[in-house]
Amino acid sequence: MAEPAGTDRDPEAVSRFVEQFAAQLVEAGLPRMPARVFAALLSSDTGVLTSAELGERLKISPAAVSGAVRYLAQQHMVSREREPGSRRERYRVHGNQWYEALANRETVIRRWEDGLREGVASLGPATPAGRRLAETLAFFEFVEREVEAMMERWRVCREEQFGRG
Repeated sequence: MAEPAGTDRDPEAVSRFVEQFAAQLVEAGLPRMPARVFAALLSSDTGVLTSAELGERLKISPAAVSGAVRYLAQQHMVSREREPGSRRERYRVHGNQWYEALANRETVIRRWEDGLREGVASLGPATPAGRRLAETLAFFEFVEREVEAMMERWRVCREEQFGRG
């Protein structure tokens, strides 16, 4: 899926951006290949690329693309879709991918909270380990409340800046 006509870009500058942004994502904890694939999708005007296009842009193998996309899909950062009339898959990054990725983290945080509650009960809230787990639990409960409020503020801000989408 080629970029729309009329997009005058220096391919080397785009490649530098992809690699630099991917390096920042790696510093934040994302594995290297998923970071590169994500940055390539993000920098595509359409937000959609096939495996072959990703491989060509990043000079990586189909297996590397497949593994990276699998990871990104599990993190809710990209989605897979079939090319119309074809068996080929293409991969899409959405404008609200950060929102979706963060929203889906809430499920993980809730599981951690449940585990921490069990740990506090098992260890006893008055023991040093139990207190440490209770403080960790309180932190995650605080973060969860704050993220929910922040996400609502973002929905309003996004609609004001970019309209419904």
